[in-house]
Amino acid sequence: MILKPLPQASARSDYRLVVFDFDGTLADSFDWFVRALNGIAPRYRFRPIAPAERDRLRDLPARMVLRQLGVTWWKLPVVAHALRRRMADDLDGIRLFAGVAPMLRELADAGLALGIVSSNAERTVCRLLGPENLRPVRYLECGAAIHGKQARLRQVLSAARVAPAQAIYIGDEIRDIEAARGVGMAAGAVLWGYNSAQALRAHRPDHVFASMDQIAHEMSPRRRG
Repeated sequence: MILKPLPQASARSDYRLVVFDFDGTLADSFDWFVRALNGIAPRYRFRPIAPAERDRLRDLPARMVLRQLGVTWWKLPVVAHALRRRMADDLDGIRLFAGVAPMLRELADAGLALGIVSSNAERTVCRLLGPENLRPVRYLECGAAIHGKQARLRQVLSAARVAPAQAIYIGDEIRDIEAARGVGMAAGAVLWGYNSAQALRAHRPDHVFASMDQIAHEMSPRRRG
């Protein structure tokens, strides 16, 4: 979904396009996700996440977590759909991380095009962001399969007419790093999301962010210039 045309980028910018994951990166949804996954576990016949194993599972890629819970590959689309539906009906339990709004505004004001590629539903992403935070976002690709983000990133790159080397995908999971690398984009990892800092650093992302301010500082061509 293309929301606005791509502006002329600053000549000083290393990146012309910054694309964000949503859950765990912009939205604080990990606790909700664990509760929701455990809630549907009996229906889809996989085991729930035990409190004692939460930290250990954060060190693993999503595919390994699901395998350990007993979610077979053919159940993935059904489970993902059930989680999206639950979230759409339960937005009160989810909030954006502090600092999202000023970070998005600063990057947009600096001349960068912004996008979001998420496995979550577009309606949910738009409602949680709200009109003000959505305004700087020009490219929105939602509803990606759990391992289908590469195709959505390619669509954003094509719509923005930006070379992969001029774009970065910022997420909170190992699969986000893998998706970025799979299409030739730089990979950015935030340290407050689903996967642990140790697991993310082990996959050597191009940028590691400990705060929203750091994203604004390192990505903004005005700051770097």
